[in-house]
Order: sequence, then C-alpha cells, then structure tokens
Amino acid sequence: MVARKPDLRPVRELTPRLEFRTIHGYRRAFRIAGSGPAILLIHGIGDNSTTWGSVQSKLAQRFLTIAPDLLGHGRSDKPRADYSVAAYANGMRDLLSVLDIDRVTVIGHSLGGGVAMQFAYQFPQFVERLILVGAGGVTKDVNIALRLASLPLGSEALALLRLPLVLPTLQAVGRVAGTVLGSTGLGRDLPDVLRILADLPEPTASLAFARTLRAVVDWRGQVVTMLDRCYLTRSMPVQLIWGTRDSVIPVSHALMAHAAMPGSQLELFERSGHFPFHDDPDRFVEVVQRFIDETEPAAYDQEFLRQLLRTGRPESSISGPAETREAVLEAMDADERSAT
Repeated sequence: MVARKPDLRPVRELTPRLEFRTIHGYRRAFRIAGSGPAILLIHGIGDNSTTWGSVQSKLAQRFLTIAPDLLGHGRSDKPRADYSVAAYANGMRDLLSVLDIDRVTVIGHSLGGGVAMQFAYQFPQFVERLILVGAGGVTKDVNIALRLASLPLGSEALALLRLPLVLPTLQAVGRVAGTVLGSTGLGRDLPDVLRILADLPEPTASLAFARTLRAVVDWRGQVVTMLDRCYLTRSMPVQLIWGTRDSVIPVSHALMAHAAMPGSQLELFERSGHFPFHDDPDRFVEVVQRFIDETEPAAYDQEFLRQLLRTGRPESSISGPAETREAVLEAMDADERSAT
C-alpha cells in the first residue's frame, strides 16, 4: 500500500479571498478559503464566484474551497475566445494544476453543472465526487428566455441595457413582479436574474455572455446534453441537488439525470428555485458535507473506464425509476399546497 503524501498546503482563512493567476495570457480570478480536501465551485452563465458567498465560508471550515470566475465572467478577463463547455473544463484543469491541486470534489451550478460534468468526462483522474446543482446540459429543454437570448438579436437586446435608465427600470419592474409572483419559481429566481443582468451592460461582459450562451443553447433549446455519457459516472459518487420550483432548469431534469447516473443521490429542495444554495444555505452545506462523509472518493481506473466505453448506454434507454418519479411529484404537490 502506497502511503499518501501529507497535505502541505497552508491553512487559509475562512473568508474567501480574491486571487488571480495568469494562464495562457489571460488573467483568471478565483476566491479561495479554508484548508483540507479540495472543493471546486463552478458558477452558472452570467454569474460569478460571489454567488457561492452564502456557502463557501461554511464549507471552508472543513475544506479547501476554490470558486473561480469563469473566463468571460466576474473579475476574469473577457477576451474574444473559446467559450465552449469543453474549453471551460480545460480552464478548470489548468487552474487546479497551477494551484497544485490534484483531486477535487466538483460542485457545478446551472451552466457550471454542465462544465462540471464535462470536466469529469475529460479529466476523471481529477474528480473525487461530482455534485450537480440545477445543472444545465441534462436534456434539450431550457427556459424560453435563454432560447430567445441566443438568437442573433439577443446581443443587440443586451446592448440596450447600456442605455440610461433601461437597467434601473427593468430592475424596478422585476422587483414588483417578484413581489406579485411571491414564492413561485419565477418569483424565487427573479432577484438572482436581476443581479446577473446588472453585470451585463459592460460591453465585454455582454459579448462573453452571448458567446457562452450560443455555445450551449439555440432557439430549439440546449445544444450540448450529457445523457449519452452519463453512464460513465458509474465510477464516481454523484449527488444531484435541485429546487422543485426551478424556473430555469425544470425539476424534471433532475429525474432524468438521476435515472441516467447509476447510483446517484437526489436531494430536492422544496420551495426553492434555481438557486437552492441561496434559498437554504445551511441545508445545502449539510447535504454536501454528508455526501462527502458518506462516500469514498472515486479511484481513477483506466481499465474500468475502457470497459464502460465499450459497453455504452444509449440515450433512448434512459427512463426514471417509478419510485423516483413519485418522490418528485410528491415534492411538487407539497409545494403547490404550501403556496395556496
């Protein structure tokens, strides 16, 4: 038995600290806190690393947490570059390598869930566990607003946010709509949508957003889906976390992903929208910590992966177990009863 080398990384503060590294000529921003086994937190489209603020410090009490700003987002550079899911996965590999981190539990939200899944597919030797939160890329269905934003006129519409009073007016209308809609899915998600829109008027940010969106969504829905390769997660622990009132990526996607990933665990946040870690951060941290405590990290096995690739599993064979479908429906029914 080979002795595991001691973790010589310095103990870090629990409050996330903004740091930068230049990789391939582009400055990458990330927030890092804590010490111990590493967790990589990947945000969604148009968002940035601060979205994890409600949970990163708490996770940092036990783990080394790294929350990057994806290229084109937040404080990272926003060049005219490749904004595909595969390119983002490469960026995660490069950042971890620069930070001398060999193994991580990956947590991905929305687009970041698609990036996390792609990262696990491209670089399984880095991944101990995979946690997908309201993840994109499960199937083609997606919110109609994202489909419209992916159209050629979508960039021009985003440019309107730079006009005087347009964004403040939109935010004011959104706040009123959020009050009217209350605890519905859209009502839950509107504050975060408005927060993300506030960062888009800057020209390079809106262009990066448009390029990222068009890499994964067109007018028919999501272009990149992971169902055809989900069977490869058989070699690693997988946790799915979803809000039953998610208005961006419907909870039905959680059911499909759970069925497609053998041995995966599914945690539904009743009355939560697309950002369950904002709606109930304490429960989110508890679920993540319990999942890590109760599962063994994946051991990379090239021969096992080779056998999985040879056997495969067609997308058409995926259907949800009856008991899981019932659990989802019961949670949604409970939400509807509490709303009335």
